[in-house]
Amino acid sequence: MKKLSILILSCACMLGTVLSVAPEQAQAQASALKKGVQSVRVLELQQQLHSLGYFKAGFTGYYGSLTSKAVARFQRDNGLTPDGVAGAATRAKLDSFGKVRLTALEQLARIIYSEARGESFEGQVAVGAVVLNRVQSSEFPSSIPDVILQPGQFTAVQDGQYRLKPNQTAYRAARQALNGADPTNGSLYYYNPAIATAKWSKSRPAVISLGRHTFTN
Repeated sequence: MKKLSILILSCACMLGTVLSVAPEQAQAQASALKKGVQSVRVLELQQQLHSLGYFKAGFTGYYGSLTSKAVARFQRDNGLTPDGVAGAATRAKLDSFGKVRLTALEQLARIIYSEARGESFEGQVAVGAVVLNRVQSSEFPSSIPDVILQPGQFTAVQDGQYRLKPNQTAYRAARQALNGADPTNGSLYYYNPAIATAKWSKSRPAVISLGRHTFTN
């Protein structure tokens, strides 16, 4: 009977250890960056890889094949398993080379602030979402900076408001959009009906109106 009690206690301890470790392992797996993820952390990863010469594509904040291949090359060169997934070990190794300034995040915050600083928070996120929707569209450049600075696309870039310093709300809206929020349902364009003069803007089918902006495709 005594031996049976010891055996039961031993099994219970082992089970407790498994249960305590499992959530940690699950959390580690969930925090890994891999294909299909869109977030601020992916944007930071792309800029870190770029600074080290591994990532040559545009900064998108989206973890696609090019990002995965760049991660695998970095892993191979640094003695890590080249699986193309940026887990804790890979990100720690990247961080050991020094952090990089998130210039693309600042650019997204700038266009949000200059184009929509008078709008609701949702309306500001919507402008950021349009930029990211364009990045994923074959109709536009494939990086955040190139979409924003594409000639003739954003009034704030043309009239100089883009040079204004964004506030924290604009940065928060940029992060929200990068993390997948899209109040526009995939829209690629927007305009202010009260001041827009271009007929092609008004001729496009409206998807949703938020504040002073109408979002279209």
